[in-house]
Amino acid sequence: MNIFKKIKNLSAEFKQNWFQYLILFTSISILNQFVFIPLFRYITTFVLQAGAIPFISYSNLVIILSEHPFVVFFLLIELALLLFVIYSQFALIILFIKNNFALKASISEFGQCLRHFRLGSLLLLAIYFLLVIPFANVVFRTPLLAKIKIPQFIIDYMTRSGILLAILIIFYLVIFVLAFRFLLTLPIMVIYKTTTREAMKKSAFLMKKNWRKVIGFFVPLGILAIVIMAINVGGAYLLQLIWDTFPGKFALIMATINLTLFQIISEVFLIWVSAVSLYFLVKLVTKNNNEIKEKVTNNKIILITIISIWSLAITGNIIENVFYLAGLDDHVPVTISHRGVNDKNGVQNTIESLKKTAKLKPDYVEIDVHETKDNQFVIMHDENLKKLTGKDKRPKELTLNQLTKLIAKEDGYKGKVVSLDQYMQAAQKLKQKLLIEIKTTPNDSNEFLVKFNKKYGHEILKNHYQLQSLDYRVVTKMQQLNPKIETLYIQPYNLIYPQSVADGYSMEYSTLSSDFIWQAHLQNHVVYAWTVNNKSEMKKMMYEHVDGIITDNISMLNTAIKEFQSRQSYANRILNYMMAFPILD
Repeated sequence: MNIFKKIKNLSAEFKQNWFQYLILFTSISILNQFVFIPLFRYITTFVLQAGAIPFISYSNLVIILSEHPFVVFFLLIELALLLFVIYSQFALIILFIKNNFALKASISEFGQCLRHFRLGSLLLLAIYFLLVIPFANVVFRTPLLAKIKIPQFIIDYMTRSGILLAILIIFYLVIFVLAFRFLLTLPIMVIYKTTTREAMKKSAFLMKKNWRKVIGFFVPLGILAIVIMAINVGGAYLLQLIWDTFPGKFALIMATINLTLFQIISEVFLIWVSAVSLYFLVKLVTKNNNEIKEKVTNNKIILITIISIWSLAITGNIIENVFYLAGLDDHVPVTISHRGVNDKNGVQNTIESLKKTAKLKPDYVEIDVHETKDNQFVIMHDENLKKLTGKDKRPKELTLNQLTKLIAKEDGYKGKVVSLDQYMQAAQKLKQKLLIEIKTTPNDSNEFLVKFNKKYGHEILKNHYQLQSLDYRVVTKMQQLNPKIETLYIQPYNLIYPQSVADGYSMEYSTLSSDFIWQAHLQNHVVYAWTVNNKSEMKKMMYEHVDGIITDNISMLNTAIKEFQSRQSYANRILNYMMAFPILD
């Protein structure tokens, strides 16, 4: 096929300049990991602390916008700087590729790009980066854009009904079409020194003219990438099966070498994919054959620096791999049943489901508590009862007596709506610990938490239960009322280093980073991941040392933990790593 011939030709270009590509992408990666990402996190944390704001969430967004104008101002400046850094990095990559790694020409053009950059371009540039996220892992791969994603819990919610699923599909289709249409915007801005608006217009024109060529390039490239990924994974696994037949420490030594080589090959492969993709787009925009033939000379200082950093990184990976493969750093997270169910074995937050799930021995069962009309406490997640009970009322609109007469239905099961007292009594009989999430609404009584602590504080401490809440006011108030109770703050997203009065964090797993976990552990704070219902993601969370995993499928989590801890086969442990950290993730 002509397209594979084109990929082969582009690969020849990569092969010719492979060392320059490694230096370029490695240098930018190092700057991101050790300079820009920590710097932006520290700036955000400092700005929020200066404004006495411990976090950013939808629950306090309106307050921040209305009551902290200076914080908003500095955060907008930081966002502008972040966009400028991302633009600068891609501009540098594009120019080096365009100029065939001619150092003087590339640096000269880079200076022109910066001089032509306009602040008015930032808004459109932000929209552009949001649009190209579907292509980020192939064309514009950078950890600076990694946080821009839809959290998994929102996607899970959108797939619960046909209408919501249709809306989600239409949304993705629209985003994909727009991203495809404006894909060439950044290369055009950099190469022709145009404004973002002009670049978008030209991108739309070029993509309309060349859409078959672009699709014909990226689809085969994607197929080829999957094939190479499969060969890399399969080869490493099959090879380790052979090494595992040898006695003594030899199998562990070869497993360490095997996994380290897999990681190195994966990194070089990702650089190849990015380089080939960007080279294709640059040639599409410029329609030239890289007339500039001057080559960048190998600066010995740069060369030694890059080799040293790569050596340190590889050494660090080898040490981590030895600990992982030998099972020396096995970190068993506490297992937490989300809403007390296991793989749809009953109605959420009911005693009937609790009895079934407790047989699987989760460390905790997570439940949700609402205040009732008569200031009592009922077990219910949703703010409206209609979905489970068919009654279009809020828990706060009914008394506890009225609520406990309702029957909830879910997944073909029935169960009584119960009070917190009833649920805690059942849990005590089963010797099952609870993670109680306190739900709040604008209609709650002023003494909501005071009454809750007075009634249940002693039992919670006695039975070693834990609390958590999406409402940071609950966390701060409980720390005042009863600081001995472990109280976690639930966050659907993390942008800053952990800074709060909470004893730990319950984080949405798809936006959780190892950096956040590490920072939390430095402060002796635990981190739970929610809601993890995929075995490979469970293993990934374990590898990154989360302290607890909240799941709808405790039996799957128990199996994942056993597989993760299995020391019978290094091949299986390598496979576990590969499944948790897929090459093209």
